[in-house]
This record gives sequence, C-alpha cells and structure tokens, in this order.
Amino acid sequence: MSWVDAFTAVVQAMGWFFIAYSVLINTSFAILTGLAVWSYHAYHRRLDFAAYDESFGEPLARGVSVLMPAYNESATIVASVQAMMSLRYPDFEVIVVDDGSKDDTVARMVAAFAMVEVPIAVTKAVETVGDVERCLVSPRGAMNLTLVCKTNGGKADALNVGINAARKELVCMVDADSLLDPDALLHVARPFADDPEHVVASGGVVRVANGSTVSNGRVVDVRMPGRWLPRIQVVEYLRAFMIGRAGWSAIGGLLIISGAFGVFRRDVLHTVNGVDTECIGEDAELVVRIHRWMGNNMPGGRVVFVAEPVAWTEVPETTGVLGKQRRRWHRGLTEVFSRHRGMMAHRRYGIIGLVTMPWFFVFELLAPFVEIFGLAYFVVVMTLLVLQDVGVLQHDLVALPVVVLLLGTSVAYAIVMSLLALLGEELSFRRYTGLRNLLVACWSAVEENVGYRQLTAWWRMWGTIDALRNTRHEWGEMKRRGFGS
Repeated sequence: MSWVDAFTAVVQAMGWFFIAYSVLINTSFAILTGLAVWSYHAYHRRLDFAAYDESFGEPLARGVSVLMPAYNESATIVASVQAMMSLRYPDFEVIVVDDGSKDDTVARMVAAFAMVEVPIAVTKAVETVGDVERCLVSPRGAMNLTLVCKTNGGKADALNVGINAARKELVCMVDADSLLDPDALLHVARPFADDPEHVVASGGVVRVANGSTVSNGRVVDVRMPGRWLPRIQVVEYLRAFMIGRAGWSAIGGLLIISGAFGVFRRDVLHTVNGVDTECIGEDAELVVRIHRWMGNNMPGGRVVFVAEPVAWTEVPETTGVLGKQRRRWHRGLTEVFSRHRGMMAHRRYGIIGLVTMPWFFVFELLAPFVEIFGLAYFVVVMTLLVLQDVGVLQHDLVALPVVVLLLGTSVAYAIVMSLLALLGEELSFRRYTGLRNLLVACWSAVEENVGYRQLTAWWRMWGTIDALRNTRHEWGEMKRRGFGS
C-alpha cells in the first residue's frame, strides 16, 4: 500500500468516526426527546387532579428550608429574596448565607428587610470550613427570613452552613440570583408527598431571565433576550432541561439536579455529610454521591425531575464570563467522574451505573475533545478538497460525500434537536409567546452552531485539562446587570 492509499484510508476512517459519533449523540437526544414527550403527556394528564391549591392549605405539608448562598450578589439579592418570601407554600423558611461578600450584599439585605442581629446557634451536623460570624432575622413575615454571615469558604461551604441552620424536613438549594415562580415549591415538593418512602431529591426547570421584565421579584413578561449570547443560552437551557433532564428522569437515570433549583431530604444530606467543598461541581457531585449512597443503602430510592417548577436565572452576557463558567462546569464534571468512577458499569447502581454514567462519559465529558478535533479535521479536509479542485493535488485524498455527511450529522441533526426542544416548550408550557419570540428562538438554534458551539467546546476541553492538571480553582463571581424591567 502506498502512502497515498494509507493517508486516504486514515482520513476517511476519521471522517466516518466523527460521523458515527454525531449520529449516536443526536440519536440518543432523539430518544430522550421521545421519553420527555411521554413524561410531559403523563404530567399534564395528572395536572387537573393534582390539587395544588389543596396542598397550599395543607397544615401537615413537609416544611422546606430554602437556602440561598450569596457572594457579591448585591445587584440581584433583594429581588431574589422578595421572590422567595412570597412563594405559595404552607410551611417554609428562607436562609441566605453570605459567604464573606466584599460588596454591599449584607447592607442591602438589612435595609430592605429591616433585619436585626439575634443569637442563633448553628449546629455542626455537617462539616464546614468557614466560621459563622453572626445571624440576623427579619421581623417581617413571621420571622421566616434568616441571614447567616460567615467567613469566605466557597459556595459549597455556604450551602453546608445553610444545611446546619435549616430547621425544616426538606432543604431547597437555589442560587442567590434565582427567581422562583410563585408555585415552584408546591410543584417541586410534590414528589416527596406522592412517594415519601423513596424520593430523596427533586429538581425543577431553570430558565433564562435575561431580556424579560421583572417586577417585585417576579418574571411578569417573558421575552427572548436581544443579545446573541444570552439568547443562544435560552435554547441551550431548554434543550438541557426539556429534553435531557426530563428524558433521563423518565427512566430513573437523572444524574444531575441544577444547583440553581433542587430539593433534598435534610436527613439524607446529613447522612452523606452535605456538599463536598473540594469539588468545584458541587451540585452534580452531591447528586451522584446520593445515588451511590442509595445503591449501597437504599435500593429503590429515587431522584426525580419535575417539569413545571421554574427558577429564573441571569446568564452571562460576555464571552469572558461565559468561558469561565463553562470551564468551571466541565472541570466539575471531570472531578465527579474521577471521584465516582467505581460506579461506572456497576449493576448495583442500576440505570445510573449501567446507562447514564457511561453516556455522560462518552457524550458529555469527552464531547468537547471530539468537537475540537472534529473541527480541525473539517478544516484539513476542506483544504484538501480545494487543493484537489485546483489541481495542486493529483490524487483524490478526500471524498466529498464524507464531508457532506459530516456536516449533515454534526450541524443539521443538532439544529433539528434544538428545534424539537423548542417545539416541546411550545406545546407544553408556552412560556415564550408571540411570533417574534418564536422566530428569535428558532434563529438562535441555528446560530448556536456557528461559533458558539466551538467556543464552548474549547472552554470545556480546558476545564477537563485543568482538572487533570489539578490546578487551583475558586468559586469566583459573575458580574451581573441585575433584574430590571
């Protein structure tokens, strides 16, 4: 075999590998879409008989402690807390844990809610790093708002302090920049009432608030953002939650609950010693560790996703902030797999061990590497095709059908999956109404594939490299514009 034949065989083999990878990942998303649609259909059939209004008046409903870790969140903290305080739920408290903010987060809280310092003893049921300096409560709202000020220790440590300060049976973890719909707690806590023996955690939908109108801590007019970066993230979030989370939950394989909105049994959090302060992907690591604990100690335990509860969050509007966020997220995912690699392909952990974790390893953890090398491959083969056409190369090293298939499977198929997520949103919940919002969302599904996908793949790849190199990392902060009209 000549070197020309060998080189041609290698180029075509690589092309077929990238084609097969794209087909498999997008086909798996198609399967998850089918599972999600089935789940939404079942959910809507039960909705008329769910009796949420009766649940709101139920005196024996499980109490919920809403934890809000905050670090330099002055732009959004008051609006977020106002939204939390006005939730429709019979028994809940809001605990804001300030992790040593350097801005006026605490001052804004004190001024907005007339908070006063009180001597509250915070337990040590879960190990913590930072020290509690003082606790403040608001005399408004039956004393169900508490502010715990602590020395800086990171988001995970702030959550652990909140777990120690929580007094209710269920613990809801939300980001300080999140806004919850009024009935969010009623929906996300419902699985614990429907199946109290088995459900240990539940999560809801996180949506993008950028571009929407916010009034008194509520999203009152949902719109697509005008800027290209946040509007693409709207489609990305819809695909992740409306297809990914719902589909995996339908088969009992939900691996991740977003740190922006999740509810857990407090006794289980005590048992697993709270959130891991050494893992940058603390929300994902906690859920995987709970799955591991259930596999070893509680067969039949469930982690579920509920499609209706909505938390609204502000997403990055600059590539600098978005890059740090995605790099941090993927580093966290790498650390999770490093810590819990023993669960992979293990029957003891059921669907999680046999299906979900292998899928996330191949199609999530390794995806940015395949994406970047696939992009480099595409540039090379297009260069070779041009050289062939102009006669510089005397041999046909690249077959045009392979390039066409590669583009079709990696770009066109991905666009179709995003449009299916938008269709699912339109048929199920219709949060984005009006022709303009729909057209902008459809265009975002297309423009995501030109530049955005490649940038996020680059950042995510370096997140894994950071984890493998064990470089120093911090929780950091995101510059926010704040929730405005």
